[in-house]
Amino acid sequence: MARETPSRAQTLVHTIREVLRPVEQQLQQHPYLHALETGHLLPSQLRTFVGEQSAIIPSDLRSLALRISRCAAPASQQFFRAVLDGEAAALEALEPLAMAVGLTPADRDAYEPTPGAQAYSAYLAWLYLYRSEAEVAAALAVNFAAWGATCGRMAQALRQRFGWPEAAVRFFTQFATAPVDVSPQALAVIEAGLAHGVEARYIIRATRMLQGYELMFWDTLYTLSTT
Repeated sequence: MARETPSRAQTLVHTIREVLRPVEQQLQQHPYLHALETGHLLPSQLRTFVGEQSAIIPSDLRSLALRISRCAAPASQQFFRAVLDGEAAALEALEPLAMAVGLTPADRDAYEPTPGAQAYSAYLAWLYLYRSEAEVAAALAVNFAAWGATCGRMAQALRQRFGWPEAAVRFFTQFATAPVDVSPQALAVIEAGLAHGVEARYIIRATRMLQGYELMFWDTLYTLSTT
């Protein structure tokens, strides 16, 4: 039986994976995760994480709503609406996480975000506003796997080492189910973009930049949480 020929989008995603391999290895071996898993980072030190996410998620929701309002193709609308639903669920799940680390609503309101942790969200907003749907879909879909893997490890560490209940780690567990592979919905958006003339190098650039900002987020958190 003949093997199915990969689509242009699938071939491009494979190239992106190779380009991003060094960054993804840095994310997998990040000292922030190691510190949490070994008990050197205490749950109370996750207040910085919650404070930064309290600024990131509302920004991402507004940016997504703007992107959806500009989508003409049903495939793009379907993909970005699914992302929007995930972000809305994350905002809801942030409440029990904030309670678990002892961060009150007033504390969250008073928290001052840091440039290094907010760079991811700022770049994502720029992508939503100025770049093609294919670039944004690729960047998000590739990033989902890295972010989901990290969240899964954090949930496991908080449950096993610190005995947190499921409600407190729901923020992490809902992201941990992100597929390792780029979804068919994302591939459809990427394929449509390539067919309409979006250059592959711009799609690669978007994924490389967003993944780099993901690494910057964790680097910043590690510095803030351990100094």
